[in-house]
Amino acid sequence: QVQLVESGGGLVQAGGSLRLSCAASGRTFSSYGMGWFRQAPGKEREFVSAINWSGGITNYADSVKGRFTTSRDNAKNTVYLQMNSLKPEDTAVYYCAARNPVTYRYEYWGQGTQVTVSS
Repeated sequence: QVQLVESGGGLVQAGGSLRLSCAASGRTFSSYGMGWFRQAPGKEREFVSAINWSGGITNYADSVKGRFTTSRDNAKNTVYLQMNSLKPEDTAVYYCAARNPVTYRYEYWGQGTQVTVSS
């Protein structure tokens, strides 16, 4: 199977920035898209962003457009989420996930990294 490990979370003031990383191991993701999701306590997990591993095509939730940018480093099998102009409502556990190219479902998930934005 595939292991995904997120890192880069932490505490930041509103208006600040953080960069999250998601490192993949156990297999090659040449045909896999990658996504970022987040979940606050008591709330449902929500989509944040996605990137096509090979084509560099990205998609973002309306709530983060213009503030977040996802990118990749194929040589390192790593995807990133650059988060700028952070707001308190961005506070959540952030997860990366790998999309199965056959079923189109996000099949593999990391353990998450906490992002806390203070007012």
